[in-house]
Amino acid sequence: MRKLVFVLLPILLVVFISTDSIAQFNRKSIKKNNKRLSNFKGRKQGFSKDKKYNSLGISVSALNYYGDIAPRPQRISTDISFTRPAIGLNFIHRFGPFYSLQTQLMYGVLKGSDSQTADPTGETSQYRYKRNASFRNQIVELSVVGVFDLFKNEATYISRVKWTPYVYVGLAGFTNNPKAQAPATDLTGAPLAEAGKWVKLRPLGTEGQHSTLDQTDVNFGIKPYKGFQIAIPFGLGGRFRINEVMDLWADIGFRYTFTDYIDDVSQNYVGLEKLNGQLAKAMSYRTNEIPGQPLNPTNTPSGIVVEAGYGHEHRDNVRGSKDDRDIYMVTSFRLTYIIGAILHKAKFR
Repeated sequence: MRKLVFVLLPILLVVFISTDSIAQFNRKSIKKNNKRLSNFKGRKQGFSKDKKYNSLGISVSALNYYGDIAPRPQRISTDISFTRPAIGLNFIHRFGPFYSLQTQLMYGVLKGSDSQTADPTGETSQYRYKRNASFRNQIVELSVVGVFDLFKNEATYISRVKWTPYVYVGLAGFTNNPKAQAPATDLTGAPLAEAGKWVKLRPLGTEGQHSTLDQTDVNFGIKPYKGFQIAIPFGLGGRFRINEVMDLWADIGFRYTFTDYIDDVSQNYVGLEKLNGQLAKAMSYRTNEIPGQPLNPTNTPSGIVVEAGYGHEHRDNVRGSKDDRDIYMVTSFRLTYIIGAILHKAKFR
């Protein structure tokens, strides 16, 4: 019995010391963990790769033109009756909780007409009516814009917000090739071979772009405008979630261009004798096509009788307003489909 006591006593002593040491270690560990938890502020939630996604879309838009061929001389004047359709294809990449990048290829038509827009009895609009200019411009636009959501979305596409307003701004390039319908005859009364056809105006140089002008001519130094132009698109809208992979976008915006020749009208009339060919003369001066014109005829060096103030060289014979750039408005509805998104679901056995 004594021997058994001597054997168990050291074992019990070791167990007691070990248990006490473990308890002290646990108390220190718990205290340390509690301190760490009290100072924990959470991990930063970055917009990880699995939250980014791409979308493909198609848009239907309405285009409106703001320029020299408008109802009134005000910059914001437009004729709603000349609203024309456009269609576009879109690719959108979401790369942040607020940010997306959209690339769009759009085709549409811009149009304007003095005779159908301007009031012939208006104090200022009557001059536009007598000018009788018109155009149609079929444009192809490629734009890249940043879309900035106002509601934050840090989740995956499956948990994106139900709707959010947004603004956008970017850069666009577009083709610029205005046309007008040729009259039946030239200014001498001879039949035109192009009668009734839509004629490209840029190659004709209706304001003397392809003519040899004297230094005393008002349009001296004028250069041909380019068939490709740059614009700054900007606007606002709202995006609405339809289901897990489809969104509906609706926005309204403007394209501020760096040209005044979307309508082929910008500066002064040039002497008709300086223009190259009968077609260029007929497309530059069109007041004679209005019934009852000319009301106040004037002889010119070209030998053609024109309305006073129109169709001949003078510093006051303004054809357009060269100080203002043309603008067009784009109102769009866009349907997008999310592609390439992977949803990681939990696995159960």
